[in-house]
Amino acid sequence: MDLIIFKLILPPILILSASLAGRRWGDAIGGWVVGLPLTSGPVAAFLAIQYGPEFASLSANGSLVGTAAQAWFSLGYAYLARHGCAAAFLGGTAAYAGTAFLFQAVPMSNLACFGLGLASLTVVIKLIPRRRLEASPVAMPWWDLPARMLTVTVIVLAVTAAASSVGAQIAGLLATFPVFGSTMAIFAHRLKGPEMAAQILRGMALGLYGFAGFFFILSLTLTRIGTVPAFLAAIASALIIQAVMLKTKSTFQVGAKHED
Repeated sequence: MDLIIFKLILPPILILSASLAGRRWGDAIGGWVVGLPLTSGPVAAFLAIQYGPEFASLSANGSLVGTAAQAWFSLGYAYLARHGCAAAFLGGTAAYAGTAFLFQAVPMSNLACFGLGLASLTVVIKLIPRRRLEASPVAMPWWDLPARMLTVTVIVLAVTAAASSVGAQIAGLLATFPVFGSTMAIFAHRLKGPEMAAQILRGMALGLYGFAGFFFILSLTLTRIGTVPAFLAAIASALIIQAVMLKTKSTFQVGAKHED
């Protein structure tokens, strides 16, 4: 029951915060925010409490594989964005599922999974062009934020319900599906066009470096130093990485032209 309450309360709060951050600092920053382990991090903590650190450590390893899969989701969506939201989302989901299945099928150490995630993020960021887009006010309908919050809650409930029956590593992988990123990209796509959706996903990919660091530290430390110290170390590593990424402010700017 506590987990159900957690799922019902936290996802809408997080998507609301990320949406407001996007409105305040730009949609690319919104994408960077949702690159954080906003759902999979708390889920990992719950798994550690309920099933123990070994189960959660295996789950964290699955989430590292999910980092790479999220990167390829971003690329698939961005490259199909001109064909509409539905085609882009389906293409991104297919890229996520295909790469997740492929990478999960190959036995890899924590370090190898971490390296795979970082390499995938770096390649995808290079392949999604950075664009400076003219900031143009959009009249947001009254139902925009409630719809985002409802949509992300429904998807989180569906994904985590499926994940609970498939084991630790697959559960960790499924928990990384980019629910927040895809929701924000779809809404931005419909309201501001495909280029803005692509920039949100590029920002998300940049934010995933901290995500990868979080789960790498978690997978290494959960069974060695205990649950609470492991999560504190993982959170610290994610915040340090995100702070470094945030210093590159030009990466997140939204302006007027394509920058090679």
